[in-house]
Amino acid sequence: QLQAFGGGLVQAGGSLRLSCAASGRIFSSHVMSWFRQAPGKEREFVASIRWSSTRTYYADSVKGRFTISRDNAKNTVYLQMNNLKAEDTAVYYCGQGTNIAEATKWGHGTLVTVSS
Repeated sequence: QLQAFGGGLVQAGGSLRLSCAASGRIFSSHVMSWFRQAPGKEREFVASIRWSSTRTYYADSVKGRFTISRDNAKNTVYLQMNNLKAEDTAVYYCGQGTNIAEATKWGHGTLVTVSS
């Protein structure tokens, strides 16, 4: 089970940190990812990280502004979002899978609204 939280309303240029708590069987090979879906658009990849590695992967649109990280002791993955833009407004989902930028298990989304 995945539970994402931390969304909210923020002004452009501001920051938010999303959290995703994972429960159940977790394997070091699992990949944790964040995705987002803006109104009227398809869900898109944002960032990925493996439980067993510090290497991170990002969509071009968020590189340099977003940081994905994990706390294995808490089974929690974070998405630190800085310098937010209006186009970052979306429902953000965390997902678990075995490949980068893919997920087979999803949590409920959390809404991020960036006002300009």
